Amino acid sequence: MKRLVLAGCALLLLCAITTYHAVPLLYKEPLLWLNRSLSGLEEKTVQAAGHRIHYLEGGAGSAGGTPVVLLHGIFAEKDHWVDFARPLTGSHRVIAPDLPGFGESDRLEGQAYDYAAHTERLAAWLDALGLPRVHLAGNSMGGTIAALFALRHPDRVASVAFIGAPHGIRSARPSTMDRLIDAGQAPLVAHDAVAFDAMMDLVFAQRPFLPAPILEAARADAVRDAPSNLRLWHAQLKDRYLLQERIGGLRPPTLALWGQQDRVFDASGAEALRSLLPHARIETLPGLGHLPMMEAPLAVSARYGQFLHEMNAKNR
Repeated sequence: MKRLVLAGCALLLLCAITTYHAVPLLYKEPLLWLNRSLSGLEEKTVQAAGHRIHYLEGGAGSAGGTPVVLLHGIFAEKDHWVDFARPLTGSHRVIAPDLPGFGESDRLEGQAYDYAAHTERLAAWLDALGLPRVHLAGNSMGGTIAALFALRHPDRVASVAFIGAPHGIRSARPSTMDRLIDAGQAPLVAHDAVAFDAMMDLVFAQRPFLPAPILEAARADAVRDAPSNLRLWHAQLKDRYLLQERIGGLRPPTLALWGQQDRVFDASGAEALRSLLPHARIETLPGLGHLPMMEAPLAVSARYGQFLHEMNAKNR
């Protein structure tokens, strides 16, 4: 009997391994659920600003305190924050949405997805969740939305953090992406598998481990959505240096963590940001690229957690 049980277990394991490699997309949702659970996060949805918005929420601070809201970049999604959030959920309520137009949230034909629209929808989403005041942290597009929201609603923002370079700062040196844009390309819009892999090389200095089901799903989604993504790309390109023009008025405590090897927005932009925001804490991250919360999630989260701790200590 024992041999039969062992043989059955071996057969099940072999079937699982075979299925994992043959049909990897079957494992996407279980893997996402497991990773979210390890960070104490669960998926929720809410209707706000005319969109069905999916988001992750959890953390020890759920009963009180100022929540931390994490905003992803263009063509990114809420799960890109899960590993980064893991050290934070022990002491903070953490919420990460799929911004309208991205991830599992609605993308509607005829709707605008420029910065003005994103800022208005962020306010509506926070209202729907009953959140009068939050810490905002964002990557790339998400960082710019955080700053623009704080400029418009300073009473609702306890702090702003750029986890990776924000979009909209003019760097002294052009980045790899700047040169591609100036040549008429849209390097973050992947029309095929080759372009997707080139995009991955652009956004990461150190590619994080991504299970095959997650990577395959991301590639398939990017190629499928390329025509629609191009519309959203052009909506942002018209505001290419919007943050440069407005960020000087930002008043909440601000942290900027800029990857030193960022090929999307060159690290020389950190000095431009420092001149515009002399009160901010601005640090460059050696060896990291445009998505530091994915490349070194625990180390980068520790820096952000220390910023929150020091800021809270000053306010006591």
